[in-house]
Amino acid sequence: MSLGSIIDGKAFALKVREAVRQDVEILKSNHKITPGLAVVLLGEDPASQVYVRSKGKATIEAGMNSFEHKLGPLTPQEELLTLVKKLNADDAVHGILVQLPLPEQIDEATVLETISPEKDVDGFHVINAGLLATGGDAMVACTPLGCLMMLQETLGDMSGKKAVIVGRSNIVGKPMAQLLLGENCTVTIAHSRTKNLADECRSADILVAAVGRPEMIKGDWIKPGATVIDVGINRISAPQKGEGKTRLVGDVEFSEAQMNASAITPVPGGVGPMTIACLLRNTITAAARINGLDPKKLK
Repeated sequence: MSLGSIIDGKAFALKVREAVRQDVEILKSNHKITPGLAVVLLGEDPASQVYVRSKGKATIEAGMNSFEHKLGPLTPQEELLTLVKKLNADDAVHGILVQLPLPEQIDEATVLETISPEKDVDGFHVINAGLLATGGDAMVACTPLGCLMMLQETLGDMSGKKAVIVGRSNIVGKPMAQLLLGENCTVTIAHSRTKNLADECRSADILVAAVGRPEMIKGDWIKPGATVIDVGINRISAPQKGEGKTRLVGDVEFSEAQMNASAITPVPGGVGPMTIACLLRNTITAAARINGLDPKKLK
């Protein structure tokens, strides 16, 4: 039995980032616009610090301006909202990202709704969610956008395909469903409480796993020839590597699933690199729209 091909998110992300870099050059040279991304970090969460550092580095490598704002873990909500409003009004800032999760004294929804929808490069604002749901020109959340781009590259026309998304979060599951509806797929959103979840998964031509449970989706849940996008990033113990060692796995049991799938994303190296690439792409989109330009027709 031949194994399903691996969808290389790292290589795909490099192509996206190169296209972004070229668009930045066009905006700078032809329109005197330097796209700027502001990232706000509260607290000392190690994973968040790594993400913020990598986002800042990628922003600068693309030729954009990077603005980092680091606040203490006990920062009051009002202080954070004041900073967000200041960034909303700053013409040098085209994209604003407040790194999640936030400390318990901060109401996440209030912060996300305070970000100007046109600068909401994370795509989490209710206006962008509503635009996406109604087929408008939304700023699309980075992870599902990255998943869609890889599916388009792998499959081309997806009309009529059965897509099953396991996970119903506002960050991945729900926007992913809207994007696949836009591709004329027949879409089912399943989750950890879905009855006969394995059978739902087996019906999918396209399976997107975004439930946050390590290797929950087994290899025999995959329909032969299906395309599998694994959004999960879970750290589990790896005693075979030594005491206290860990390794990253997805929500799909990769080695078994690869025997049935025609194509599958690995973890790590699949969806992850695309998220930052799409954040840069969204910043270009925001910079263009704010200045009355069509981001798809930059010249």
